[in-house]
Formats: sequence, structure tokens, C-alpha cells
Amino acid sequence: MGKVLGFGQPMGGVMQTAFVVADISASIAHFQRDCAAGPFFLLDHFLGEDQFYRGAPSVADVTIAMGFVGHMQIELIQPLDDNPSVYRETILQRGHGFHHFGIACEDVEAALPDYLANGYELAFKAAVPTGGSVAYLEGGHAAAPGFLELIPATPGMDAHFTAMWRASQGWDGADPVRSFI
Repeated sequence: MGKVLGFGQPMGGVMQTAFVVADISASIAHFQRDCAAGPFFLLDHFLGEDQFYRGAPSVADVTIAMGFVGHMQIELIQPLDDNPSVYRETILQRGHGFHHFGIACEDVEAALPDYLANGYELAFKAAVPTGGSVAYLEGGHAAAPGFLELIPATPGMDAHFTAMWRASQGWDGADPVRSFI
């Protein structure tokens, strides 16, 4: 087995399942009540630096909430504007619901050429506060239900997500929505 992140998911494997939602508060409540996920950490606005959507600069703003169920991170994303984005695109094409699987990568830039050679196309890229840039890919396989997000598994990301995962261990339902760590 290869490297395992601090929250128990293997490097190169799915570490996150993400959904685009109409109402982040209602979605958090659903995942807590019906899926035993939580607590959730809320970032009221994420307007990442150096966003590129379909090759052009992007200024789409979203609210993000992240929580864990077991070792799987659940990400909920609510668009806050009508600017073009991978999130708006999904809503227009399929409605709210599943959006992407997140894959932890030691080096997103190094991993991209292999994905592109396997038929994926880069749909979105943005810098993230924990270092590096995420890359959203589409295609690659006709049965793919949505995007793949390559997530830079920097020490900052691992520490950040591991702290969220630790908060979920033995969580008693108190303080269900917290500020983003």
C-alpha cells in the first residue's frame, strides 16, 4: 500500500465525494441527519485565486462546506452568483446533486498529462489556500458520473483535512456547523 493521508485515505484514491447544492444549510442538515456525516466546516465565500474555467479567467463565488463520514470527506458547494463555472454548468446540465470525486495527488501538475492522455479534458483550475492548484477534469470514460478533481496533497492540505476528520471522530452532534479550519 502507498502513502496514506492523515485521515486514512490512500494517496491517488478517492478521498472526497462532492455535491452541488441549492441550499447549503439544508444539505448540511440532510448529510448530518441521514448520512451520519459531520460536523461540517463552512467557508462562506470561496473565490479562489487564478481561477480558470474552460481556459478563460473565472470569478465564480461559492460557499463550501466539508465534513466527514468515516474516512470519506463530503463536500457541499453552493454557487453564490451566476458567473460561468463548473458548478453552474452542472446545475444547467443535470440539476443539483453529484458533482465530482476528489483524488489526492502528490503533484497535480505532474499527474495532469497522464489524465489528459487518457481522454480527460481540463475544465477548471484554481489555486487553493493549502498550496498548489486543484484541477477539475471531465471525460476519460463514458460512464463517469461527473468530474474528477485532482487535489494537491500538500502537508497543509493533509493537516487541514485531518483536523476536520479528527473533529468527526466520536462527534456527538454538538456544534454541527463550524467555521472553516
